[in-house]
Amino acid sequence: MIKTFLKSPAKINLSLKIGKKINHKYHDIQSVIFLINLHDKITIKKITGKKDIIKFTGKFKKNIKPKNNSVSKGMYVLRKKNIISNSSKYEIKVKKNIPVFSGLGGGSSNAATIIKYFYKKRKIIDNDINYFAKYLGSDFKLFFKNNKIIQENFFNIRNFKFKHNFYLLIVYPFKKSSTKDVYSKIRKFEKIKKLNIFNRVSKSKMVDKLKSEMNSLENIVISRFPLIKKVLKELSLLKKCEFSRITGSGSACFGLFLNKKDALLGLKLIKRRFPKFWCVLSRTI
Repeated sequence: MIKTFLKSPAKINLSLKIGKKINHKYHDIQSVIFLINLHDKITIKKITGKKDIIKFTGKFKKNIKPKNNSVSKGMYVLRKKNIISNSSKYEIKVKKNIPVFSGLGGGSSNAATIIKYFYKKRKIIDNDINYFAKYLGSDFKLFFKNNKIIQENFFNIRNFKFKHNFYLLIVYPFKKSSTKDVYSKIRKFEKIKKLNIFNRVSKSKMVDKLKSEMNSLENIVISRFPLIKKVLKELSLLKKCEFSRITGSGSACFGLFLNKKDALLGLKLIKRRFPKFWCVLSRTI
């Protein structure tokens, strides 16, 4: 059988504001999101058998439920929409290079990557994406845009034309930061106003704008895991680090750099400072 090899990228929330709930389930949200070159590796192969075989390998396979995960849910909904016939079965292997419970969107990316693969002979429309998101979470929709995205509010996600890239020093302290738990602790809500970031903005102006932004969930994550504050402080003190922040609901932290040389030097220093944590250099794509 022919195997298909796919890359499933992680995302970074360069900023994140959380507003009041706009329905009974979801909060309003505003975020600047870039995809990065850190990715899981997925192989798909059609097989003969009575059921799909879904396997997770790699450093971060732990904590993924073998029978109830984003991949199995994605396959279920694909069949529910008759994109895959019930008689067709597949072996799907996911090498997890993206940490679980990190805020890097690995699970949503895995599901989106697989669904895009099975839609390869037909156009996936917004109604389809929204349908899948009901089963797979709102982050799922982010992976159907380009690599640089602005989520202006819960309903409006648009591509962002920005020709430059940033280098991101990511530190994951192996803390399970549950999105559901973090959101349940929100007591203060931000006003979601128009986000004044325009297409083709210069690199320096983009950084200045991002510095003035925030992650609304950061203090909640720090209250649960105090060492996050220490990690963010150490990142911010690195030479030429523009700012440090958590991504999504954490627990991964990142420092943003303008060039690879400074980021590599920062990586060496941060590995010495936190030898037991997972530290990696990535780049926006």
